[in-house]
Amino acid sequence: MKFIKVLYLATVLSLIPAGTLVAQSTTNHFMHTVTKGQSLYSISSMYNVPIAEIVKLNPGSDERIKVGQALKIPQTGNSGKVIFHTIQPGETLYKLTVRYGVTSQRICQANPGLSAKNFRVGQVIAIPPVVAEKVSEPVIETPTQPQKQEALKPKCRDMHKVKRKETIYSICKEYGITEQELIEANPELKTEKLKKGKFLCIPYPKETTSQKPVVQTPETTQAPTDAELFDKNRKENRKLGTIKAAVVLPFNTDGTGTQDEQIRMVEYYEGFLMAVDSLKKRGVSIDLYTYDSGKSTASVNRILNKPEMKNMDVIFGPAHTEQVTPMADFARRNNIRLVVPFTSKNDDVFNNASIYQINTPQSYLYSEVYEHYLRKFPNANVIFLDAETGHKDKDDFIKGLKEELKNKQITYKELKGESINPDGMKLVVDSLRENVLIPTSGKNVALIKILPQMIVTARQHPNYDMKLFGYPEWQTYTHDHLSSFFELDTYFYSSFYTNNLFPAAIQFTQSYRRWFSKDMANTYPKYGMLGFDTAFFFLQGLHKYGSNFEENMNNMMLTPIQTGFKFERVNNWGGFINRKVFFVHFTKNYELIKMDFE
Repeated sequence: MKFIKVLYLATVLSLIPAGTLVAQSTTNHFMHTVTKGQSLYSISSMYNVPIAEIVKLNPGSDERIKVGQALKIPQTGNSGKVIFHTIQPGETLYKLTVRYGVTSQRICQANPGLSAKNFRVGQVIAIPPVVAEKVSEPVIETPTQPQKQEALKPKCRDMHKVKRKETIYSICKEYGITEQELIEANPELKTEKLKKGKFLCIPYPKETTSQKPVVQTPETTQAPTDAELFDKNRKENRKLGTIKAAVVLPFNTDGTGTQDEQIRMVEYYEGFLMAVDSLKKRGVSIDLYTYDSGKSTASVNRILNKPEMKNMDVIFGPAHTEQVTPMADFARRNNIRLVVPFTSKNDDVFNNASIYQINTPQSYLYSEVYEHYLRKFPNANVIFLDAETGHKDKDDFIKGLKEELKNKQITYKELKGESINPDGMKLVVDSLRENVLIPTSGKNVALIKILPQMIVTARQHPNYDMKLFGYPEWQTYTHDHLSSFFELDTYFYSSFYTNNLFPAAIQFTQSYRRWFSKDMANTYPKYGMLGFDTAFFFLQGLHKYGSNFEENMNNMMLTPIQTGFKFERVNNWGGFINRKVFFVHFTKNYELIKMDFE
């Protein structure tokens, strides 16, 4: 295996977080409430449950799920496997250690996103399996007073979302409980009417609770508070002297990759080296190891078997989706951060706390765009333009946006094919409102068909407030359509963007040319800038915050050249995804504005 090793020895080189998951444990299933950006695929990956089993319990969920929807998820955990638990009213971390016979240290280790601040009712946490170990906390005794069990056992065995025409009687009959039991678990029913959409706590029937095993803590022992237990289990902040970082990417030194891939990877690495040099001048010490990953899993495993890899603080890579899992498993076992710069199609992030995924999964990216869109254009007349080019590249985006508009009771209109002309547009444009026109494809061929018709319409009717809204790949078409973008008051969304006229972009481009005697390729994103931004963000953050990097990374006062960073954990036991999205605006005044919604 050929590899490049760049080692700066003894040289001074200058994350509820991801949304609240609400669930209730039962014998066979628990409830999950869909949050922003989640898809059926991500939920199934999160709980390691096949999509078919979720659909079986939730008919119709394969066609559509929406934020706030409650889904039944099969509880697959058993002896020797992780199970999921939802924090109930009155529960504490100490009570969970008693209930499951697992130390608070192991619960905290299994849920790195959990803290005293977000340990609250409704949070879903992973409970690790019981192992043979000496448990010093808590002390568990056999009780002499069975009635104490109620304080240590979940109040609810399920959560029920009230449907239209349901009554207290019908709900009690469905779950086999008495009306008195339901009202005792939901005291508000004494004074409030049963309303559609309300969640009710379904208690255990009284006749079965006494059959459950009874566990209680000694009367003489004062249970520790959540704050005390979390403080006890908090990782000691460890400052990093010399940061050990590895770059593992397909540089094609063995001739197995394509020329285009080689150009992108080399350019990314060149930008990475520029960041290392910049950090060197700021006093950051880094040992940098670089390896050619090739394309296979075997080649990655050979690199991971090198003795120095276990000592890394952070690894950047890989590029190929199939190589993520072995690298992620290695990173988890050795407590190493794994920064995945490119692929977004691997689901390890949902169950591996070591992963930082820079390229946002599609469903999470779209949810951010929809939110920003509705904030920017809350009252606009929306018109979808289908140029009928045969491209369906934005079908999922358009479908999701239409659903968001319907949820907000915003109507929209559509034009197709030959109807996209000045006469057709005149029929759908509102002369008294802001009009946002959205092509259903991001391809250049769609723009070529649509732009001339929009420009003629705008010039014939200067009183129309018309705006064009589109997609990240339009960055690569700017040199073809720049004047049209300005004239049509154009917006597009993106996680990566730089204005080549910005001072930081000009300085970087000039420095890159001096370093490597070439210009960066005209790609989206520019890989040299991506390498610089990624290296600078993580290496500077690790230098500044050490092992407390995760708690502080979104407070870093950095202005990247191209790449936005806003990392959030996908759940309490998983990794981080980057949810940063910009809108780029070409104004009629020939200004180019990068809109940050944070």
